[in-house]
Amino acid sequence: MSVSTLTATARLPVAPPARRAVALWLFFGAAMIFAMVVIGGVTRLTESGLSIVRWEPISGTLPPLSEADWREQFTLYQQSPQYQQVNRGMSLAEFKTIFWWEFIHRLWGRLIGIVFAVPMLIFWLRGAFDGALKRRVLLLFALGGLQGAIGWWMVASGLRDVPAVSAYRLATHLGMALVIYALTLWTALGLVQPRTASPALATEKRAATGMLALIAVTILAGAFVAGLDAGMIYNEFPLMGDGLVPPDYRNPALSFVQNIFENHAAVQFHHRVLAMGVVVGAIVLGLWLWGRAAAVRGWLLALLGAVVLQVTLGILTLLYQVPVDLGAAHQAGAVVLLTAAIGLCHRLQVNSTAA
Repeated sequence: MSVSTLTATARLPVAPPARRAVALWLFFGAAMIFAMVVIGGVTRLTESGLSIVRWEPISGTLPPLSEADWREQFTLYQQSPQYQQVNRGMSLAEFKTIFWWEFIHRLWGRLIGIVFAVPMLIFWLRGAFDGALKRRVLLLFALGGLQGAIGWWMVASGLRDVPAVSAYRLATHLGMALVIYALTLWTALGLVQPRTASPALATEKRAATGMLALIAVTILAGAFVAGLDAGMIYNEFPLMGDGLVPPDYRNPALSFVQNIFENHAAVQFHHRVLAMGVVVGAIVLGLWLWGRAAAVRGWLLALLGAVVLQVTLGILTLLYQVPVDLGAAHQAGAVVLLTAAIGLCHRLQVNSTAA
């Protein structure tokens, strides 16, 4: 089977109606997770994530409904390190602004759980899942519950002494969100474009998977930039100070590992290098795959377009010192780029004879 058999005119198999219905449900769930990542980005950028100091999975579903409720929430917040060290003197009206972003973030997570669990039960009872799909949706449901716990674990790190969440926990929280998103999207694509094992395009599949992995690592590196506010220094591009490498790249007070993950200058530098690696990798992959697998050209164009958009947003976000709108757009752009890479990898997995 030659690679030329995967052509732009190849037809994809048509999924049965029941599988299309399940796929639509999963695509909708993936879209909600996409929105969740953006909402989480805005919550972080507005420094709203520490405004609700209790984790109340059930009772926290409703917002404050009276002035007394608002006063209670504000009193609790006033005991937090963020209020004591950063926002001392904040008015109740100002508190409400940051409260609503965090409340929406938590509420959206609950809505995702409902939108996933209720149709899952219905589909299950109607026999719409085979054995493999049952295991996959149960895994997604479990990961969703785990993500809620990780979210509180992250917030709790900023409620002790330092009024900021741990960058390690922030990266874990974002990473889990992207894992759930990727698995949901991949499962949905598999329902509308069934995959089969095939030796064809093996090298191309590995190359695309490597591109996906590089994008994922770059996004996680960006989480450390966000967690440390490392984007607030060296607001220039491509230089960092007098050269491409910042003069304070190595902090002698930190261990080797700590320097990688905790030195602000090093963290931003690594994110830049990885981002440029994504640019070069996408161009090389695109040129190489263009004539070898014509059916994936649409995904290649999507990948290259997403790379250009994301790099542009990243540079602008840096130059303007991380305003909320550009920062949120940059986070959304990361998920768009990840989506294009997932789509490319999946399309290469479709059996060329059936495609």
